[in-house]
Amino acid sequence: MSSSPFARVEQAPPDPILSLADLFRQETNPKKVNLGVGIYLNDQGVNPVLKAVKQAEKLLLEQETTKNYLGMDGDPDYGRLTQHLLFGADHPVVKDKRAATLHTPGGTGALRAGGDFLRGVLGVKTLWVSDPTWPNHKGVFNAAGLDVKTYPYYDAAANQIKFSEMTAALAKIPAGDAVLFHACCHNPTGIDPTTAQWKDMVALAAKGGWIPFIDFAYQGFGGEPEADAESVRLFAGAGVGFLVANSYSKNFGLYRERTGALTLVAADAAEAGRVMSQAKLTVRANWSNPPAHGGLAVKTILMDAALTQLWREELTAMRERIWSMRKLFVKTLKDKGVQRDFSFLEKQAGMFSFSGISKDQVLALRAKYGIYMVENGRINVAGMTTGNMDYLCSAVADVLKG
Repeated sequence: MSSSPFARVEQAPPDPILSLADLFRQETNPKKVNLGVGIYLNDQGVNPVLKAVKQAEKLLLEQETTKNYLGMDGDPDYGRLTQHLLFGADHPVVKDKRAATLHTPGGTGALRAGGDFLRGVLGVKTLWVSDPTWPNHKGVFNAAGLDVKTYPYYDAAANQIKFSEMTAALAKIPAGDAVLFHACCHNPTGIDPTTAQWKDMVALAAKGGWIPFIDFAYQGFGGEPEADAESVRLFAGAGVGFLVANSYSKNFGLYRERTGALTLVAADAAEAGRVMSQAKLTVRANWSNPPAHGGLAVKTILMDAALTQLWREELTAMRERIWSMRKLFVKTLKDKGVQRDFSFLEKQAGMFSFSGISKDQVLALRAKYGIYMVENGRINVAGMTTGNMDYLCSAVADVLKG
């Protein structure tokens, strides 16, 4: 070609998390360890397909009669069952039909659909996120036309929430803005508010007139699914209108199937119907119809008592493996003579934690030992196994000595 319309396109900066996967694939160290990208791995270092999913997929293959489009909002049973997981089947939000649920391409798709709704339908201009938060939040919401600002959240020195600073900031947020919360297993810190703290934040939302938007990516990874839904149910019980973006990537292991949902909670059924009509228009101009396979697998599991029980057992096993790796990491570091106190990792929830390891130390672990983590020191605890723990902790101990 003598000329190209793309000649002046500049190279984009690498994604701080996903680019690690490329670097890890190129790493030649046979003992390499990936603590970067946020996927669940079993003790063999493999992302498994759940048995419940396998059985559901077998049923789908046998019973499927069409590849026709789903509706813009997806399968109605999928939406109903999603609401049951979020709120409980007998919650007034569900029984009074105050919730509208869209089937979306993953949790990220749910966040983007929520951002489009906030900006395009409600006219929201600013969305507030915790400092720190999942790096892609800013990109998703900026792309939806929202200005993204931060509120205080994490005290690195004390390894706890800056709750007084956070609530003081939330109290000043203007009515009509939106505020993003992590329902549980906060990414990247692993530190969640207490029940009392959530109640305080619900009260601030009711008083302040801003719109809560809850990112719920890890239901069942902190505790039982019902316990992890506490924040969602507290907002629902307060009669506050809000949005929830949830993902089935982690708790059903459906990463590549892109299975999520956006649920909008309204004042009554009539309002929920109007909300859904507008939400579907935002979807029509984006992906139009959601992918079916992952959502139908979730639906099949949740509509079958035996498969639901199997799924819960597998979810419990994943959660308990993560907890055991936290404990083993702390113990092994101590056994290696590391003087720094890492016991705070045992108090956190979910796959992620801020390790307190500096950027220079992160890069040293990568260069010397083929151990990969995000440069801010965030680690995916699920990347640890009984097989790589001794090598990992020996490496950390060596780097911490300087």
